[in-house]
Amino acid sequence: MSPFLVYLAPFASVVLALLVAVPIVGALWAVSAQALDAAAWQALWVDPQTFRAWGMTLWTGLASTALAWITVAHVLASGFIRHQLGRWLSHLPALLATPHAAMAIGLVLWLSPSGWALRLLSPGLTGFDAPPPWLTTQDPWGLGLILALWLKEVPFLLWVAATQMQREDLRRRWQAEYALAQTLGRTPAQAFAQIIWPQLAPRLRWPLLAVLAYGLTVVDMALIIGPASPPTLAVLAWQWLSDADLLTQSQGVAAAGWLTGTVLVAGVLMVVALRVVAVMRPFASRCKRPQKTPPWLLHFCRRLPLQPNLMWTTILAAYIAVWFALTVGSVSGVWPFPQVWPELWTLGAWQQVASSAHTVWTTLGLGVASASVCLLWSVAWLELAPRRWQQALQPWFLLPLVLPSVLWVVGLYSLALHTRLEGQWLGLSLAHAVMVLPYVLLALVPAYQAVDPRQAALVASLGHGRWVYLWRVKWPLLQRAIASAWAVGFAVSVAQYLPTLYVGAGRFATVTTEAVTLAAGAQRSLMSAYAALQMLLPIAAFALAAWLGRPRRFEKIAPMKATP
Repeated sequence: MSPFLVYLAPFASVVLALLVAVPIVGALWAVSAQALDAAAWQALWVDPQTFRAWGMTLWTGLASTALAWITVAHVLASGFIRHQLGRWLSHLPALLATPHAAMAIGLVLWLSPSGWALRLLSPGLTGFDAPPPWLTTQDPWGLGLILALWLKEVPFLLWVAATQMQREDLRRRWQAEYALAQTLGRTPAQAFAQIIWPQLAPRLRWPLLAVLAYGLTVVDMALIIGPASPPTLAVLAWQWLSDADLLTQSQGVAAAGWLTGTVLVAGVLMVVALRVVAVMRPFASRCKRPQKTPPWLLHFCRRLPLQPNLMWTTILAAYIAVWFALTVGSVSGVWPFPQVWPELWTLGAWQQVASSAHTVWTTLGLGVASASVCLLWSVAWLELAPRRWQQALQPWFLLPLVLPSVLWVVGLYSLALHTRLEGQWLGLSLAHAVMVLPYVLLALVPAYQAVDPRQAALVASLGHGRWVYLWRVKWPLLQRAIASAWAVGFAVSVAQYLPTLYVGAGRFATVTTEAVTLAAGAQRSLMSAYAALQMLLPIAAFALAAWLGRPRRFEKIAPMKATP
């Protein structure tokens, strides 16, 4: 590194840290000042909906997170043992590109009383000539919300796990330990459960915490497919925050604070559990003493799937069914029950979408701007900041990932009011960037950690500086990870609902806000069209990232030579 960069790096690192810390701290300070209203907390305690909504929040959030965690363990174990993990995970970009709201709308099209599931069975097997009054969606048990969350969070956890398992240093070590365990008498399932999984699970603590936090605080999916009586506490807080009465708004802020405490307590318990797993993990050296292996671990080994993974097949089938339902629903006209196919096919919904092209351009502009800004910041931070700074400040930068979105939007809205950015495109794009940054950072950190530092020394030994190393060696090697991180950031921005409503002050309509709003009405075709478009935009971003990330895509660069 040149002397100029040596002196510039600490200053630049401080500036980069402040660029993120100031809005985060400002938003938390603004919301904490509103959350200390004693009258609001008293109204929250005496409200008869509060504890019922809190119980529904715990049930749906914890159940969906536990199901996602178990599913990820089984899919990774089965794919690793059968050497099919790479082929399975090749489908992840399409799954990740499906937004949460689009998934919920697609499931509603299948599971509602007038949905395809009953149409396929009626009237032959059910005898129904009209939709029955069943609570198959927005059910009081929260099963629909649990299903939707499970389907959406499994691909995210698998994607993060894949970024760890594809690191060259970890991959070689784990494969060697896995092979050694089998030579010492372990079955493939036992070797994975005792060697690979205990080392991988602690590395997924932040993504798992994000999944838990989202499951406990989700609003858009809960509005579409979640329980209605009582709703989850996040939906209840959102309803109170939207009220015109100031005391009711303060009660909503208090409910957001209570949600934050719930997430923090659940997160601490989860981290402690993962640390216990890490302490108990048996390395290859312990495989010589099988009698000391914990009984629960052997029980888990015996239950690992060795047959083709039905869970992964089920998830893929569910996504295909959702895509198909959105596609057909977007071009359907008159569709009486119980007919399986519409009587009339029309492009009227897509014509209405085309007539509101400003909504699409707003969505694209926010996604490109926020994803690009977060990518530039993340690359600069990982290049300039010392490693100890990165490790110390990473939990603070990831706070938007784990704290309730209803809490963040209140703080960001107050901050936007004080800076006169409320209802402005700049303020809305910055609010999106705050929510996008943790995902981009999570996507880039494993790839940066996998880079061999000896490459920089080799380039320096040839007489080249740091910029040559970055442009000719490091960044070309990371082009796939960088492109994927940008696509993930774009998809997260497209899916933002609450920040667009609050910070945008109702002046900006995006594909997501239109889809969630239409989900409460009876316009099936228009709702499906917006949900399908909400899915197609991230898919296009991931396709662009895959094209940019292909090796040798760009013109071949001449090999470096030693300078005289």
